[in-house]
Amino acid sequence: MQAQPHPPDASRSNETVSRSGWRSTFLGRVILFVSVIIVATAIFFGLRVLSPPGHETPPSQETSSAHETPAGHETSSAHETPAGHETSPSHETSPDQENPSGHEKMIQLLAEINRLAPEENPWIGEGPARILRRRLAAIPESAVGPRRRNTHFSLGMIEARLGEEQEAIMQFETAYRLLPSDTSDLDPEEVEQVHETIYRLGLAYLRLGETQNCCQRNTPESCVLPIRGSAIHTMRYGSEQAIQKFTEVLEKTDGHHLRSLWLLNIAYMTLGAYPDGVPEEYRISPEIFGSDVKFPRFKNIAATLGVNTFNLSGGVVLEDLDNDSYVDILTTTWDPNGPMHFFRNNQDGTFSDQTEAANLTGLLGGLNMVSADYDNDGDVDVYVLRGAWLGGAGRHPNSLLQNQGDATFTDVTFEAGMGEAYYPTQTASWSDYDNDGDLDLCVGNEHLVGNTFAAPCQLFRNNGNGTFTDVASQAGVENMSFSKGVIWGDYDGDRFPDLYVSNLGAPNRLYRNNRDGTFTDLAKKLDVIRPLGSFPTWFWDYNNDGVLDLYVPSYVGLAPGLGGLAASFIGRTHGLDLPKLYQGDGQGGFQDVAADADLLRLTFPMGSNFGDLDNDGFLDFYLGTGYPDYESLIPNFMYHNISGQRFQDVTYSGGFGNLQKGHAVAFADFDQDGDQDIFAQMGGAFPGDKFSDSLYENPGFDNHWLTIRLVGVRSNRSAIGARIKVDVMENGNRRSIFKHVNSGGSFGCNPFRQTIGLGKATRIERLEVYWPTTDLTQVFFPVEMNQFIQVVEGDDQFKPLPFQRVPFNGSDSR
Repeated sequence: MQAQPHPPDASRSNETVSRSGWRSTFLGRVILFVSVIIVATAIFFGLRVLSPPGHETPPSQETSSAHETPAGHETSSAHETPAGHETSPSHETSPDQENPSGHEKMIQLLAEINRLAPEENPWIGEGPARILRRRLAAIPESAVGPRRRNTHFSLGMIEARLGEEQEAIMQFETAYRLLPSDTSDLDPEEVEQVHETIYRLGLAYLRLGETQNCCQRNTPESCVLPIRGSAIHTMRYGSEQAIQKFTEVLEKTDGHHLRSLWLLNIAYMTLGAYPDGVPEEYRISPEIFGSDVKFPRFKNIAATLGVNTFNLSGGVVLEDLDNDSYVDILTTTWDPNGPMHFFRNNQDGTFSDQTEAANLTGLLGGLNMVSADYDNDGDVDVYVLRGAWLGGAGRHPNSLLQNQGDATFTDVTFEAGMGEAYYPTQTASWSDYDNDGDLDLCVGNEHLVGNTFAAPCQLFRNNGNGTFTDVASQAGVENMSFSKGVIWGDYDGDRFPDLYVSNLGAPNRLYRNNRDGTFTDLAKKLDVIRPLGSFPTWFWDYNNDGVLDLYVPSYVGLAPGLGGLAASFIGRTHGLDLPKLYQGDGQGGFQDVAADADLLRLTFPMGSNFGDLDNDGFLDFYLGTGYPDYESLIPNFMYHNISGQRFQDVTYSGGFGNLQKGHAVAFADFDQDGDQDIFAQMGGAFPGDKFSDSLYENPGFDNHWLTIRLVGVRSNRSAIGARIKVDVMENGNRRSIFKHVNSGGSFGCNPFRQTIGLGKATRIERLEVYWPTTDLTQVFFPVEMNQFIQVVEGDDQFKPLPFQRVPFNGSDSR
């Protein structure tokens, strides 16, 4: 095989060459998880089962030239485990300053975590690369056997992870040149390894093209499927080389290598040569990458507004954080060196970064956040979650950020009694589970069977005095599984919120509230334990019958990753567990209606949320998709609710299909025009997988709406758990629209104000607000449409609030 020419130089600045994956390659039989998520310090293509970071599995043994290990069976931690892979919690570091405040102590702890990250963090650190470089240097240049080839391949995987794309291509090219020219005598696994080497070289070139075009020449259309217009690559070398390699793999596999098939079509698309340029035998039907559905296009205006932070995966809270009635933006990144960003809405169609002024400087990291007014003082506070996916290296402190009411925050984690135990986590949910008028918090932690420490879920009961007590053990909700999503909802309508826990690699749980401070898991009895590989989840009333339903999409399973997704799209069989849409029956039971709702396609969602795109009164949802491997080029998906009967994919027609990894999602009306815009926090897991956040402006649908701010008095101030019913006259008929107040799904936070679409209603007949804590129902009529009102628990009258449209500055979509 001939060596390929060296790629042209590409900038590797931290702001342009970052964007990745967490998983080993999928060889068609790869097990994506076996009871726990697979995350490895090294990424090797022969690995059949990977261990999560921090999981103490014995390191592979270093091999000698006399006994060659099959390609990919060496791990980068072999014989030399990088520091920090033990389970010693980072929080044991003593602060330098005597008697620091809780806020200062947190900043010191996070700075120490960041300092140790290059060695401790198996996703961010360079330890595995250093080990492999030393190992490679010890192999004679004259060696041509599998050991040298495997080491070049493995180092290529790690260099790519770190964003060193040129170096990764060099390593893959060397491994490619060392492949045997005759594979007739190889066993099936060795043949598969040959294919994987060629495939990974193609992927590295495709990655180069992404960086040079999607990142360095970013436009609102960049990496949005179907790729066209300004998103076509002007620097063509990367995709051209990728096409050669993917085609070579397909030729060697008679077209059965579905990952190459998928990426080959995308590579042609980036050059403006799809579909006609794709060889017919490898062409995926244009119907797969397009849609005849007519739906207005939402323009990504994040760059125009300056809120397009270039970052790794993270969380988002959309909320009026400074009490000026305008929705602000708060984001995090799981990068241990990454700051939070507070973008204050300037009330004139612009935003300004007020992170420093908000006292958030130094509060680094955080894969997710959840918001609520936990202290009932009239402003929204935030809880930041850290340590996810890191196993023993992820015993990081979470942060409870108390809003001071003046657009500043103070970390009160330690003062609140929430800093006594650190577990890896990225999910939590607020609710008043005991109906005492203040909000409690469930934190879903990542417990790994066989690890050296337990990581039970925590249930922080609010003591009503600014402190919390963990009562998870007494309440019976410790879970002891790898929790990826927790969400509250009163599914049986008894006024007491119940808890659903989405576990990755284990049955999910539905803890029914026994109304005495304890819970009983009824998931198996109610048949809501699947998918076994699930991640985000939420309660909602998607069909407007007043009863909560439950959505649990599938994330991973026993399947070949991107190949499984491609199989799903082109109609071939796959081994993944299917998504579940559990419709509540009003009697405390559920029925899976995902098939009837057209929701059986694989999507691999991580961040996600729901809102009403077109103000028709039915909830739609957006999925931020992917998995950490660089091969995971999967569009983020938007589903439009058709009258509560089924969902229509409007990903392509609406302009939502960004191929980069999507994380936290939230819906909010930033410009106060009565419809919801969408914010998506973007970026992957590895240093080489940063991407720019998106803000999609709603073009409007000319439907009516009502925005309501509920204010609890005896109930919690955020009104979490309250129920809203709006009766309207539409087309001569009376219909009801229901909303259950929360911040949306488990990965991304909507504002607590409720924007309720009224469709083509001619008038509102009646507005009902029910408060479960006090068992109080308020009824209001008449109520005008298209206004912002405030309803205070117990008041006889609602209060209209000022609400004037403020167009986005620089936007021309309307």
